[in-house]
Amino acid sequence: MLRIEHINLVVEDLDRALLFYRAAMPHWRVRGKGSDTWHGKPRNWLHFGDDYQYITLNDNGEGNPRDLTGHSSGLAHFGIVTDNLDALIVRVTEAGFPIHKPGSDEPHRNNVYFLDPDGVEVEFSQYTSDLPELRNYYPD
Repeated sequence: MLRIEHINLVVEDLDRALLFYRAAMPHWRVRGKGSDTWHGKPRNWLHFGDDYQYITLNDNGEGNPRDLTGHSSGLAHFGIVTDNLDALIVRVTEAGFPIHKPGSDEPHRNNVYFLDPDGVEVEFSQYTSDLPELRNYYPD
């Protein structure tokens, strides 16, 4: 079996990024952190997650994120599954991050999209069935 272990993001400010990800995933923790140099530029990094998966955040990011309304190559968004989407929405919006766009109208999945402080779109989904044929429903 394969699974995604981590996502590596470059951000402008670690504390600001952590505010968003801690609100979304309060059971995660900073697993480790340090500093190094990336192609001649100093940076601080940290791993935020649980014992099995995490998001790497690296500071000193610069430039603009990918235009999500355009067609350029690159990351469009990544998705996280939650057991309680309503509670997640409350936590993230109370932390100061409004819903970026509502999710689709699916019979066995509820979802919503937020932008993190660096403009990365994150989809949060809650499935209402454990049956793969219902969770993975694709309308004709």
